[in-house]
Amino acid sequence: MNQILVSNKVYVTPKLKRKKSYYKLQFVLSIIVVIVLLVIFVVTQHDQYKGERKSKDILETFDKVLPDTTVADDEIIVVSLNERAEEIPIEKETKILEEFNTVYKADNGEEYRIDSILNIPSLDIRYPVLSNTSNELLKISLNKFWGCEPNEIGNYCVVGHNYDGKDIFFGKLYKIQNGDTVEITDKTGQTLIYTVYDKYIVEPTDVACTSQLTNNRKEATLITCSGGGKTRLVVKCRVIDE
Repeated sequence: MNQILVSNKVYVTPKLKRKKSYYKLQFVLSIIVVIVLLVIFVVTQHDQYKGERKSKDILETFDKVLPDTTVADDEIIVVSLNERAEEIPIEKETKILEEFNTVYKADNGEEYRIDSILNIPSLDIRYPVLSNTSNELLKISLNKFWGCEPNEIGNYCVVGHNYDGKDIFFGKLYKIQNGDTVEITDKTGQTLIYTVYDKYIVEPTDVACTSQLTNNRKEATLITCSGGGKTRLVVKCRVIDE
Protein backbone atom coordinates (compact mmCIF):
# COMPACT_ATOMS: atom_id res chain seq x y z
CA MET A 1 0.00 0.00 0.00
CA ASN A 2 1.29 3.36 -0.91
CA GLN A 3 1.59 5.83 1.93
CA ILE A 4 1.72 9.56 1.56
CA LEU A 5 3.89 11.25 4.16
CA VAL A 6 2.83 14.79 4.90
CA SER A 7 4.79 16.99 7.24
CA ASN A 8 3.14 19.13 9.92
CA LYS A 9 4.06 22.23 8.02
CA VAL A 10 1.48 21.39 5.38
CA TYR A 11 -1.34 21.78 7.93
CA VAL A 12 -0.11 24.98 9.58
CA THR A 13 -1.84 27.43 7.34
CA PRO A 14 -1.74 31.21 7.87
CA LYS A 15 -5.35 31.05 9.06
CA LEU A 16 -4.46 28.43 11.68
CA LYS A 17 -1.50 30.49 12.80
CA ARG A 18 -3.76 33.48 13.35
CA LYS A 19 -6.16 31.37 15.37
CA LYS A 20 -3.36 30.02 17.54
CA SER A 21 -2.05 33.51 18.16
CA TYR A 22 -5.56 34.70 19.00
CA TYR A 23 -6.10 31.90 21.53
CA LYS A 24 -2.71 32.55 23.11
CA LEU A 25 -3.54 36.24 23.43
CA GLN A 26 -6.90 35.40 24.99
CA PHE A 27 -5.23 33.09 27.49
CA VAL A 28 -2.61 35.70 28.46
CA LEU A 29 -5.26 38.41 28.80
CA SER A 30 -7.39 36.11 30.99
CA ILE A 31 -4.43 35.49 33.28
CA ILE A 32 -3.76 39.23 33.52
CA VAL A 33 -7.41 39.97 34.33
CA VAL A 34 -7.44 37.31 37.06
CA ILE A 35 -4.24 38.72 38.57
CA VAL A 36 -5.59 42.29 38.48
CA LEU A 37 -8.87 41.22 40.13
CA LEU A 38 -6.97 39.28 42.78
CA VAL A 39 -4.76 42.30 43.54
CA ILE A 40 -7.82 44.56 43.80
CA PHE A 41 -9.49 42.08 46.15
CA VAL A 42 -6.42 41.81 48.40
CA VAL A 43 -5.93 45.58 48.51
CA THR A 44 -9.62 46.15 49.29
CA GLN A 45 -9.56 43.59 52.08
CA HIS A 46 -6.41 45.14 53.50
CA ASP A 47 -7.92 48.65 53.49
CA GLN A 48 -11.12 47.46 55.17
CA TYR A 49 -9.37 45.69 58.02
CA LYS A 50 -6.66 48.34 58.29
CA GLY A 51 -9.31 50.87 59.33
CA GLU A 52 -10.82 48.46 61.85
CA ARG A 53 -7.41 47.83 63.41
CA LYS A 54 -7.00 51.57 63.86
CA SER A 55 -10.37 51.84 65.60
CA LYS A 56 -9.49 48.92 67.89
CA ASP A 57 -6.21 50.62 68.81
CA ILE A 58 -8.21 53.72 69.78
CA LEU A 59 -10.52 51.56 71.90
CA GLU A 60 -7.57 50.12 73.79
CA THR A 61 -6.49 53.64 74.72
CA PHE A 62 -9.97 54.49 76.01
CA ASP A 63 -10.36 51.23 77.91
CA LYS A 64 -7.44 52.27 80.12
CA VAL A 65 -9.26 55.38 81.35
CA LEU A 66 -13.00 54.70 81.06
CA PRO A 67 -14.74 53.61 84.27
CA ASP A 68 -16.02 50.05 84.12
CA THR A 69 -19.53 51.04 85.16
CA THR A 70 -22.88 51.77 83.57
CA VAL A 71 -24.90 54.60 85.10
CA ALA A 72 -28.64 55.07 85.22
CA ASP A 73 -30.19 57.96 83.39
CA ASP A 74 -31.15 59.81 86.56
CA GLU A 75 -30.46 63.41 87.44
CA ILE A 76 -32.36 63.19 90.73
CA ILE A 77 -32.42 60.79 93.64
CA VAL A 78 -35.53 60.12 95.69
CA VAL A 79 -35.17 59.67 99.46
CA SER A 80 -37.77 59.30 102.16
CA LEU A 81 -37.65 61.74 105.06
CA ASN A 82 -40.38 61.55 107.71
CA GLU A 83 -42.50 59.44 105.34
CA ARG A 84 -42.34 62.20 102.68
CA ALA A 85 -40.43 61.76 99.43
CA GLU A 86 -38.18 64.60 98.42
CA GLU A 87 -36.35 65.06 95.16
CA ILE A 88 -32.75 66.06 95.62
CA PRO A 89 -31.08 67.18 92.40
CA ILE A 90 -27.67 65.77 91.66
CA GLU A 91 -25.20 67.90 89.79
CA LYS A 92 -24.42 66.15 86.52
CA GLU A 93 -20.76 65.49 85.77
CA THR A 94 -19.80 67.67 82.81
CA LYS A 95 -16.03 67.26 82.75
CA ILE A 96 -14.91 65.89 79.41
CA LEU A 97 -12.27 63.18 79.61
CA GLU A 98 -8.98 64.29 78.10
CA GLU A 99 -8.97 61.36 75.66
CA PHE A 100 -12.09 62.72 73.95
CA ASN A 101 -10.21 65.93 73.18
CA THR A 102 -7.39 64.09 71.42
CA VAL A 103 -7.14 64.99 67.73
CA TYR A 104 -6.48 62.10 65.32
CA LYS A 105 -5.65 62.21 61.64
CA ALA A 106 -6.85 59.94 58.82
CA ASP A 107 -4.47 58.83 56.07
CA ASN A 108 -5.58 61.76 53.93
CA GLY A 109 -4.84 64.25 56.72
CA GLU A 110 -8.47 64.74 57.77
CA GLU A 111 -8.72 65.50 61.49
CA TYR A 112 -11.29 63.98 63.84
CA ARG A 113 -12.00 63.32 67.51
CA ILE A 114 -13.83 60.52 69.29
CA ASP A 115 -17.44 61.43 70.01
CA SER A 116 -18.52 58.35 71.97
CA ILE A 117 -18.04 54.61 72.37
CA LEU A 118 -20.87 52.41 71.05
CA ASN A 119 -21.37 48.84 72.23
CA ILE A 120 -23.95 46.24 71.17
CA PRO A 121 -23.28 43.25 73.47
CA SER A 122 -25.61 40.80 71.67
CA LEU A 123 -23.73 41.25 68.38
CA ASP A 124 -20.23 41.76 69.79
CA ILE A 125 -20.07 45.18 68.10
CA ARG A 126 -17.96 47.75 69.93
CA TYR A 127 -16.33 50.74 68.23
CA PRO A 128 -15.51 54.38 68.78
CA VAL A 129 -17.87 56.81 67.07
CA LEU A 130 -15.89 59.50 65.24
CA SER A 131 -16.95 63.13 65.67
CA ASN A 132 -17.90 63.72 62.01
CA THR A 133 -18.44 61.72 58.84
CA SER A 134 -16.77 61.37 55.45
CA ASN A 135 -15.82 58.60 53.05
CA GLU A 136 -12.34 58.47 54.57
CA LEU A 137 -13.55 58.40 58.19
CA LEU A 138 -16.07 55.65 57.42
CA LYS A 139 -13.08 53.44 56.57
CA ILE A 140 -11.80 53.86 60.15
CA SER A 141 -14.85 53.38 62.35
CA LEU A 142 -18.47 54.34 63.00
CA ASN A 143 -19.27 58.03 62.39
CA LYS A 144 -21.64 60.54 63.95
CA PHE A 145 -23.99 61.50 61.15
CA TRP A 146 -26.37 63.97 62.76
CA GLY A 147 -28.06 65.04 65.96
CA CYS A 148 -27.45 65.87 69.57
CA GLU A 149 -24.47 65.11 71.75
CA PRO A 150 -24.24 61.48 72.92
CA ASN A 151 -26.59 60.66 75.81
CA GLU A 152 -28.39 64.00 75.56
CA ILE A 153 -32.05 64.68 74.80
CA GLY A 154 -32.57 64.31 71.07
CA ASN A 155 -31.66 61.78 68.38
CA TYR A 156 -28.01 60.71 68.22
CA CYS A 157 -27.50 59.34 64.69
CA VAL A 158 -24.59 56.99 63.92
CA VAL A 159 -23.63 55.55 60.52
CA GLY A 160 -21.23 52.77 59.60
CA HIS A 161 -20.15 50.52 56.75
CA ASN A 162 -21.12 46.85 56.74
CA TYR A 163 -19.01 45.63 53.78
CA ASP A 164 -21.73 43.19 52.68
CA GLY A 165 -22.06 41.44 56.02
CA LYS A 166 -18.39 41.18 56.96
CA ASP A 167 -17.65 40.82 60.65
CA ILE A 168 -16.53 44.47 61.07
CA PHE A 169 -18.25 47.78 61.84
CA PHE A 170 -22.03 47.38 61.24
CA GLY A 171 -21.61 44.12 59.32
CA LYS A 172 -23.83 42.23 61.79
CA LEU A 173 -26.31 45.02 62.48
CA TYR A 174 -28.99 43.31 60.37
CA LYS A 175 -29.14 40.60 63.07
CA ILE A 176 -30.25 43.02 65.80
CA GLN A 177 -33.70 42.45 67.31
CA ASN A 178 -36.23 44.60 69.13
CA GLY A 179 -35.40 44.49 72.81
CA ASP A 180 -31.64 44.20 72.29
CA THR A 181 -29.56 46.75 74.17
CA VAL A 182 -27.13 49.36 72.89
CA GLU A 183 -24.66 51.02 75.26
CA ILE A 184 -23.29 54.49 74.55
CA THR A 185 -20.42 55.95 76.56
CA ASP A 186 -20.26 59.74 76.29
CA LYS A 187 -17.43 62.23 76.67
CA THR A 188 -17.78 62.34 80.46
CA GLY A 189 -17.25 58.59 80.72
CA GLN A 190 -20.88 57.84 81.57
CA THR A 191 -22.62 54.95 79.85
CA LEU A 192 -26.36 54.86 79.19
CA ILE A 193 -28.29 51.79 78.08
CA TYR A 194 -30.67 52.08 75.13
CA THR A 195 -33.14 49.46 73.96
CA VAL A 196 -34.01 48.73 70.33
CA TYR A 197 -37.67 49.41 69.58
CA ASP A 198 -37.78 49.42 65.78
CA LYS A 199 -35.87 48.25 62.68
CA TYR A 200 -36.77 48.98 59.06
CA ILE A 201 -35.51 49.68 55.52
CA VAL A 202 -35.67 53.09 53.79
CA GLU A 203 -34.54 54.65 50.54
CA PRO A 204 -31.20 56.54 50.67
CA THR A 205 -33.05 59.85 50.23
CA ASP A 206 -35.36 59.22 53.20
CA VAL A 207 -33.80 61.00 56.20
CA ALA A 208 -36.89 61.12 58.41
CA CYS A 209 -35.14 58.77 60.85
CA THR A 210 -32.72 61.60 61.77
CA SER A 211 -35.49 63.88 63.11
CA GLN A 212 -34.73 65.47 66.47
CA LEU A 213 -38.39 65.44 67.55
CA THR A 214 -38.11 62.78 70.25
CA ASN A 215 -40.75 64.01 72.73
CA ASN A 216 -38.01 65.12 75.12
CA ARG A 217 -36.42 61.66 75.17
CA LYS A 218 -32.91 60.39 74.60
CA GLU A 219 -32.76 58.32 71.44
CA ALA A 220 -30.14 56.84 69.11
CA THR A 221 -30.45 55.85 65.46
CA LEU A 222 -28.04 53.39 63.83
CA ILE A 223 -27.80 53.43 60.02
CA THR A 224 -26.02 51.23 57.49
CA CYS A 225 -26.42 50.13 53.87
CA SER A 226 -28.64 47.25 52.77
CA GLY A 227 -29.69 45.68 49.50
CA GLY A 228 -26.22 46.01 48.04
CA GLY A 229 -26.14 49.74 48.79
CA LYS A 230 -29.52 50.47 47.18
CA THR A 231 -31.35 50.96 50.48
CA ARG A 232 -30.58 51.77 54.13
CA LEU A 233 -31.16 49.74 57.30
CA VAL A 234 -32.36 51.89 60.21
CA VAL A 235 -32.30 50.77 63.84
CA LYS A 236 -34.12 52.95 66.39
CA CYS A 237 -33.22 52.89 70.10
CA ARG A 238 -34.22 54.83 73.19
CA VAL A 239 -32.98 55.00 76.76
CA ILE A 240 -34.52 52.36 78.97
CA ASP A 241 -37.19 53.76 81.28
CA GLU A 242 -36.31 53.55 84.95
